[in-house]
Amino acid sequence: MNWEPLMDFLMLFGANLLSAVVLVLFIYHQASQRREFVFTFLTVSAAVFTLCQMLVGVELDLAFALGLFAIFGIIRYRTDAIPIREMTYLFIVIALAVLNALAPGTVAWAAIASANAAMWLLTWILERVWTIRHMATKIVVYDRVDLIHAGRRAELLADLEERTGVNIDRIEIGKVDLLRDTAVIKVHFDLAQQPDHFEGTGAND
Repeated sequence: MNWEPLMDFLMLFGANLLSAVVLVLFIYHQASQRREFVFTFLTVSAAVFTLCQMLVGVELDLAFALGLFAIFGIIRYRTDAIPIREMTYLFIVIALAVLNALAPGTVAWAAIASANAAMWLLTWILERVWTIRHMATKIVVYDRVDLIHAGRRAELLADLEERTGVNIDRIEIGKVDLLRDTAVIKVHFDLAQQPDHFEGTGAND
């Protein structure tokens, strides 16, 4: 049995997994503190890499290859819509997996490593250096409609912050039910400052 192809595959698989771990665990997770997408990103990266590696010797036309990439790129799970930011990370891990699977043999190793490092650096800069705020939104059914009137915004914010336990950045007042004395209010807060609140159920703006 020729062990060289197997060893080459395992080496490339490990390199791609390392690239995904750097991007997902050390950049995405450190910035967002959201665990629910870590499993998805790492397994999708491994699956796409393996698929591309197994088909690297199969002649595929360009339309089929682009269609395969698009299927993975636009995938959405029926249980929950994936926020745009997480969809961007999903696209990045897919792109790097395809690059790491198909580029060896035709592109220099230094160029492949540089491409991966460039994506890490760019993502890290956007997440850390530019200090992009990760806003979360919660819908609250509020029972004090007297505070939604003009001139009482400070009292409204103070009461909402006391009840929800988060430092609110801004609010949006929606439907007001005068029969039940309730109002639907969208509460926006910085998720990075309060990562333990509503974890796993919030939606990023």
